[in-house]
Amino acid sequence: MLLDKKETKLTIAGPVGELEAALTNVDATLTTAAGMFAGQHLLAIICHPHPQQGGTMDNKVVTTLLRTYRDIGIQVLRFNFRGVGKSEGVFDNSVGELDDLFAVIHWVKNTLPDYAILLAGFSFGSSIAARASYYVDGLVHLTLVAPPVERYAYDRNGKFTAPVCIVQGDQDELVNANGVYAWVAALEGAVALIRYPAAGHFFHGCLSTLKADLTEKLLTQIKP
Repeated sequence: MLLDKKETKLTIAGPVGELEAALTNVDATLTTAAGMFAGQHLLAIICHPHPQQGGTMDNKVVTTLLRTYRDIGIQVLRFNFRGVGKSEGVFDNSVGELDDLFAVIHWVKNTLPDYAILLAGFSFGSSIAARASYYVDGLVHLTLVAPPVERYAYDRNGKFTAPVCIVQGDQDELVNANGVYAWVAALEGAVALIRYPAAGHFFHGCLSTLKADLTEKLLTQIKP
């Protein structure tokens, strides 16, 4: 059974071939006290950074997000975009990658229909998650880490359909941090910002703090 193991390696049918994925399950011994959302049938899908810049589902920020969700009782599904790892196909400039995410969402809805979906993404992956968020009925939450908002589309008319948390470092060498903060300030709805004055794009030395801070935001923004 999919939910019997700590982690299950998967292949999911994508638009141009199979997509490599991994389903990480909540510890069966996790209590509600330890994991606020244990037993609530929530599943987070995480999108990795840019495929042509070394981004994979094993990226350290991605796995930090994985542990954050898992440890509060939320199942986690991460996957490799087309052309990455064992996923078939070639990079498609964010167009095909969005279709890849839709295929993963479709798989979840058909395989685990009782689970409500959360979306998360790091860098390039955050843009894919943001755009897909408008097509997920009952989306629970959206997490965007180091979003390159000046290079990709994100929101529609300054609003998302679910609570959103943005994580950004002031010293980001790849993303214009001030542009992110201006964008966040203009968003409407349930919006949270986690800001790290000393963090660069990959949050070296800040990942443990990021996990703790994001956990706090998720417990605040997600209604049990």
